[in-house]
Order: sequence, then C-alpha cells, then structure tokens
Amino acid sequence: MKIMTARDAKNHFGDFLDSARREPVIVTRNDRPVGIMISIEDAADTLIPDLFMDKESGYDEWLFGKVSRTMARVDAGETGLHEHADAMEQLKQRMEARLARKVV
Repeated sequence: MKIMTARDAKNHFGDFLDSARREPVIVTRNDRPVGIMISIEDAADTLIPDLFMDKESGYDEWLFGKVSRTMARVDAGETGLHEHADAMEQLKQRMEARLARKVV
C-alpha cells in the first residue's frame, strides 16, 4: 500500500490517480493518515456503492433532464462553459454564501 502526503497528492494529482488505480493510497497530513484513495473498481467490491453511490428514485431522470437543458442552453449560446478553476471558484463562493446564510 502506497503512502502519500496531502501536498504531494495535490501537486501530483495525475500520479496520485494512477497509483490509486494500482493499489490503495493512504493520504497523510502532518504525518497522520487522513484518508485513503482506492480505484472505482476496488470500491465496487465494497459497501461504498451501497453507502454513497445509490441514488434516490428519479435521480437518473432528474440528472438527465438537468444536463440536457444545460447543454441545450450552451448550444443555443445562452450560456457558456467555464474553465475548471473558474467553476470551482464559483462553486466555492456559492457554498460559502449558503453556509453564511445558515449561520445567521
């Protein structure tokens, strides 16, 4: 089993993913284990799909509709696609705003 620091996992994410496809990778922070990355193939043989990947009834239809409507808007020029970093920053800002409303 491979061990990788959180910083190395972040800075070498492609290598991190490749390693996890071969064997489980323990992620450490301050010399303490904080997580483990396993391949989706390995996860399929565990309880993880039952705990985290099951969808509520109607989820597939909802997701298909959501993606279809979004792609139609992109094709019609009503919206555009964002670079990953920009999309993540927008998501972060939305989540911070949502959390701030709950705290108040």
